[in-house]
Amino acid sequence: MTGSIKRPNIIFIVSDDLGYADLGCYGGRQAPFGAVSPHIDALAAGGLRLTEGYSNSPVCSPTRFAMITMRWQYRLRGALEEPINSRSKGDPRLGLPPEIPTLPSLLREAGYATALIGKWHLGYPPHFGPLRSGYDEFFGIMAGGVDYFTHCSSAGHHDMFVGEEPHREVGYLTDLLSQRAVDLVQRRAADARGGKPFFLSLHYTAPHWPWETRDDAHIAPALAKNLFHLDGGNVDAYRRMIHHMDEGIGHIVATLRTEGLLDDTLIVFTSDNGGERFSDNWPLVGGKMDLTEGGIRVPWIAHWPALIPAGSTSAQHCLTMDWSATMLDVGGGTPHPDWPIDGVSLAALLRDPSHRFDRPTDRPLAWRMNHRGQRALREGPWKYLQVDGHEYLFDISADARERANLAKREPQRLAAMRDRWLAWDATLPPIPPDASVSLGFGAADMPQR
Repeated sequence: MTGSIKRPNIIFIVSDDLGYADLGCYGGRQAPFGAVSPHIDALAAGGLRLTEGYSNSPVCSPTRFAMITMRWQYRLRGALEEPINSRSKGDPRLGLPPEIPTLPSLLREAGYATALIGKWHLGYPPHFGPLRSGYDEFFGIMAGGVDYFTHCSSAGHHDMFVGEEPHREVGYLTDLLSQRAVDLVQRRAADARGGKPFFLSLHYTAPHWPWETRDDAHIAPALAKNLFHLDGGNVDAYRRMIHHMDEGIGHIVATLRTEGLLDDTLIVFTSDNGGERFSDNWPLVGGKMDLTEGGIRVPWIAHWPALIPAGSTSAQHCLTMDWSATMLDVGGGTPHPDWPIDGVSLAALLRDPSHRFDRPTDRPLAWRMNHRGQRALREGPWKYLQVDGHEYLFDISADARERANLAKREPQRLAAMRDRWLAWDATLPPIPPDASVSLGFGAADMPQR
């Protein structure tokens, strides 16, 4: 794909529950302290920003299954949990089976050094873990979320690891992850300059609850059994959490520049799903756990000075697994023939942001959720949606907020898109009766959207 362009180092940065408009480059407003995301905004200004990119799911671990396997997450039993929770510990079904080829394992076969720093959330040892699925190194957490200071999960278990060994370290989690990433770049720099590139998955927990900034260590003891933090947080704290992540990304970019690696490094930034309580999803409706646009449309930024023209934008439709397939492509990796991928490489888009991919008929842009019986299918400007048994049809190009239901005006289009969703769904395993839906809060805790 890249011709004379050398294989890049790849840094895949995934934020957690970030809203579509939380970043300045997606229309986010400034905080009282100033710009919320200047370093991420600079990556967008120096590279490619997608305006209609999607996550594979509106909740974390299902998206991560798709992200690492480049396949529909619905093919795996663990990904049918919405999401995986601590009750899955010890269950050999609920995680990423080590025998399945992954983006890091295939890039490692292609000559990359691989590392995960941050959140795993794809099942617990002894059955599952990052080192069993293609990563040479791991520093981070196994659970879906932890306290930023005590590093304990919602079950009260200390959850920080180096490899599979428990590890204790004092510090604010976002900063610890950023520091580890800087250290990895420095350690791998000589090899990278010498022709052995690295692949770093940097999966922050920010800005996922609990709502703790660097200055909030004093509230951590009270959150030991209340990580959902239903009685706390505010927009200002939430923006600070994003800003702390942004500062760390700035340090990583500066280190790449100092080491002479920035031009030859592909940095991709996104979120695992739409925003939660304090996020800004404007103009979209809904958030985490919803198949309305606010739950699945997420930021997608790609920065690679050697290839991507600065200031590029694209309305290309894509899913998380497409970006993973893109990284495999530009890294010279090859899908395993026994595990064909569903992701579609967007590599041509990196060189030419005006390029458009026709969506393969056998790989639609589609979603399903056990929660509220949700379905969604996006085709061009149109979106078919079902929630709680109610069907909707929206022209997203004219109505991104999904307020004008055209189902009665366009019954034939509605029926056709329903049929295409049903045909797609029939190619995948059904959701079993024992699949769990874990909601952190409901109407008793706060008014609903």
